[in-house]
Amino acid sequence: MGRLSRRAFALAALSTLVMGGDASAAAPLRRARAETGEMRGVWLATVTNRDWPSRTGLTAAQQRTELITHLDRAVRSGLNTVIFQVRPSADALWPSAYEPWSQYLTGTQGKNPGWDPLGTAVEEAHQRGLQLHAWFNPLRVALHTDPTRLVASHPARRNPDWVVAYGGKLFYNPGLPEVRAFVQEAMLDAVARYPVDAVHWDDYFYPYPQAGQTFDDDAAFDAYGGGFRTRADWRRDNINKLVREMAAGIERVRPGTQFGISPFGVWRNASTDPLGSDTRAMQAYDDIYADTRRWVKENWVDYICPQLYWHIGYEIADYAKLVAWWAGVAKGTGTRLYVGEALYKAGDPAQPAAWQDPAELSRHLTRAAQHAEVRGHVFFAAKEVGTDRIGAMARVVADHYGERAQAPR
Repeated sequence: MGRLSRRAFALAALSTLVMGGDASAAAPLRRARAETGEMRGVWLATVTNRDWPSRTGLTAAQQRTELITHLDRAVRSGLNTVIFQVRPSADALWPSAYEPWSQYLTGTQGKNPGWDPLGTAVEEAHQRGLQLHAWFNPLRVALHTDPTRLVASHPARRNPDWVVAYGGKLFYNPGLPEVRAFVQEAMLDAVARYPVDAVHWDDYFYPYPQAGQTFDDDAAFDAYGGGFRTRADWRRDNINKLVREMAAGIERVRPGTQFGISPFGVWRNASTDPLGSDTRAMQAYDDIYADTRRWVKENWVDYICPQLYWHIGYEIADYAKLVAWWAGVAKGTGTRLYVGEALYKAGDPAQPAAWQDPAELSRHLTRAAQHAEVRGHVFFAAKEVGTDRIGAMARVVADHYGERAQAPR
């Protein structure tokens, strides 16, 4: 069964945006998808040198060798997809026309590392039969609040009114149309240059709430929020626009490229909304203004990969209950459902007893397999695939990945 035309969706979405309407009316189904393949993915994080490169200042050859090691390890572990973080903080791991080279390569923002990490990753991943999903953080600018620490040519310094300081970090303000347009251009530059298999966003939209702090978007709300009942509704609409517009942009630049998002695992609690999950956790809809359920129901993305980073039986957010809830959301939509798995918690002594059991993650896959809507799993993150403190990943491979599988397309 082939896909519906992404171009038809893109044109309908753009038309709807121009007319000021709701893109949900543009197309009841974004596109059909083949019911084959299984996602077996791993996130390869570059922010703060979490997974790669192991430290700043390595030579180009050393960085390349480390990157290849991660790709080879993914293949040996029976995985088929690497989700590579290429824009961790309003920067780039490719020669971008819009943003500076990432500081996590050389230690100095804007300094050319002497090679092209994203271009190399795409080529080497494809040679190994791996999909390469380019992972972008759309709105984070810096892990500090001092704009003068950014390279002088940084767009955030040239446009200080685009930036909001909150929670010890700098963020682009998605309430400004010019911000949404710019960040999309910056990300689409990579899509235009490289045959990436997907564009991937993580769970950072509006920042996670910090007690006693306010995200200061008063001026933007005054300018653009007049048609909304509440500021929360306006903020959710800003993120919805960002998602819809990016989907249309991907189709325009490189048709057929997938678009996936990995949000926080709880949309809303049932105590807040009867459509929500049996949980008592932070709510993406209310706290970071991400209407993740709607993105699935209205087929704005190719796949959703909620971060279900809790163990089976956890009373606040039970993995088993959340898998069932997300399967119900995805059922009949055509949006693929993958599950984000907290490999990083396995064997961490600071975590509950369940995470000291090497079989916990394997049980996750067994439980998820009870739901036909679950099309695979993604593990956080690459460093732990390598260290595998208590053998949890090895158990997953032994129990579930005995035969290779192709990733869905």
